[in-house]
Amino acid sequence: MTGKTRCIRAGSIHPLSGAFLTAPPRGVSFACSPDFGSLVIEATTTQLRKTALNSVHRRMGAKMVNFGGWDMPVEYSGIVSEHLATRTAAGLFDVSHMGEIELLGPQALDLAQFVTCNDAAKLAEGQAQYSGLMTSAGTFVDDLLVHKISAENYFLCVNASNQDTDLDYIRGIGHGRFNALVENAGERYSQLAIQGPKALGILRRFTRDPIAALKYYHFLFGEVDGISALIARTGYTGEDGFEIYFAPEHSEKLWNALLDAGSPEGLLPCGLGARNTLRLEAGMCLYGHEIDDTTTVWEANLGWICKLGKGDFLGRDALVAQKEKGSRRILAGFEMQDRLIARDGYPVLAPNRDPMEHKIGNVTSGSPAPFLKKNIGMAYIPVESSAPGSEIHIGVRAQKAAAKIVPLPFYRRPR
Repeated sequence: MTGKTRCIRAGSIHPLSGAFLTAPPRGVSFACSPDFGSLVIEATTTQLRKTALNSVHRRMGAKMVNFGGWDMPVEYSGIVSEHLATRTAAGLFDVSHMGEIELLGPQALDLAQFVTCNDAAKLAEGQAQYSGLMTSAGTFVDDLLVHKISAENYFLCVNASNQDTDLDYIRGIGHGRFNALVENAGERYSQLAIQGPKALGILRRFTRDPIAALKYYHFLFGEVDGISALIARTGYTGEDGFEIYFAPEHSEKLWNALLDAGSPEGLLPCGLGARNTLRLEAGMCLYGHEIDDTTTVWEANLGWICKLGKGDFLGRDALVAQKEKGSRRILAGFEMQDRLIARDGYPVLAPNRDPMEHKIGNVTSGSPAPFLKKNIGMAYIPVESSAPGSEIHIGVRAQKAAAKIVPLPFYRRPR
């Protein structure tokens, strides 16, 4: 996509919900990043938050956007080059905008169990799990990572745009019901993600801790370049890698050290644009696109994080009922069959002989896949239309573009 950034006015597709806008919400404008290809929400009435690396990103010439109320880099050298570097070498991401919440006290586990759908009781100390923060209807308040630090300390990593809502929500649920403190820990942490096949080799130069022995979704407390840190073998790219949590005052030192050490091996600084295309190739959900407070774990193909047998939790009854009845729609992946690109919010059409094809869904995420060299996307469609190989059409402006359903994820890293 080329040309100047433009405002999206009435008659446009909302970037998160896919809804057709008759007028922009008060205090919000919509802009399109020229090379990113995805719509960006710009809150015009609030002060943007900044990570500790904001001035570094600007000195490096990163293209900056408003992402969930944060001034964040969307790209440095280009989304494609950053995407490919992460797949083939390594990428370094500032993800300090993510929120951190700690549950502390004798009933920290009980609170975590009640508000999330996965089974936190199965976690060992030093282990993390992907989960959903649930509504009473069995839909998503957010998706998150739950880390077990100790029997009375659970560390949650939540989405940037939802962190204040999540904090208030968990506090409201826990107040007077669970003997646990819900603490906003976000001010205490910066977070860097180093991802890709060379991530381990680069990071291990800076620590004596046994990070090579860490299993996927496990973490330890140690030091990186002499800086105390929580080092987790987690990520949002589909690659091996690490997410490092540490005090914000060390951000520039650690960023520069990793960048200097990794650059000769092909590591690139990466923005949120590449993070989005990487997670899409890996078939990972993004809150506000694939999951929100209207979608359930069954519909989102996330049944593996829903443990009905653990006991009562928010939304359990609704999820039991839906599982027994069956879902009417399901999240499916598709590949375009020509060169047209399915963008977020585009309509999904059921092909038939009637020239007036009927709409069966909307694209939740869609873009070129730089590593796979295909145009891909995800969409909620009727279960009966979701079998791999099924044909669908995507409404691309005034055209009907052919696509076919394919299994998720689109990409799996070599083992």
